[in-house]
Amino acid sequence: MIRHHPDENLLLEYASGSLARGPSLVVAAHVQMCADCRSQLSTLNNLGGSLLNGSPAQPLQANAFERLMERISQIPEKIIHKSEDTPTPVPVGREPAMDHLPKVLNKLLASNPNRRWKTLTRNLQMCRLKSGQRDYEVAFHCLRSGSGLPKHDHRGQEFALVLHGSFSDHNGIYGRGDFVLREPGQVHRPIATQDMDCLCFSAVAAPVSLTGIRGLFLNPLIPFRPG
Repeated sequence: MIRHHPDENLLLEYASGSLARGPSLVVAAHVQMCADCRSQLSTLNNLGGSLLNGSPAQPLQANAFERLMERISQIPEKIIHKSEDTPTPVPVGREPAMDHLPKVLNKLLASNPNRRWKTLTRNLQMCRLKSGQRDYEVAFHCLRSGSGLPKHDHRGQEFALVLHGSFSDHNGIYGRGDFVLREPGQVHRPIATQDMDCLCFSAVAAPVSLTGIRGLFLNPLIPFRPG
């Protein structure tokens, strides 16, 4: 059961196309996994269409259609809102815990054929992805079952989605399909549950900052590559 969702304001940003590319990928993947958010997003889209239909007509500028098509080709692909909740499968065993993913992430993987998983610690692996933008680092993270990350805070917004397994912090438990938003200054320590590895997909605006004495030595070494 999915318990954590984007709020209505964030869904509205996504529906209107004003949400940045990195966070849009996370929200899109969540909506593909969550029937409740698909329904809410459909309502917002219908409302936006009604408001648009009721607006007075405006004269078009020269080459308006060509410029519109160019802009459409540059924005993230929106979701086809179908009734089924089953994500598209990818080959089992190809990568850590990635036997099923939302369609939008399978498409992102297809555009990153040369991706590599990197071991950051003995318990954490990371796979960065190119997503056609420079504001957010977009990546998969796989945390070994029963292990935790060091306590850290966030220098920028982090949008994340649990794809497999679950983790907990002082705010609660997050399982498959749960959406997580962390704001700058929020401190937490994620711990994966004992029964399985936890795979997350995230878009991060700035590198995390480890707290305490450990952070004095390790923070300068934490990699951050938006793309």
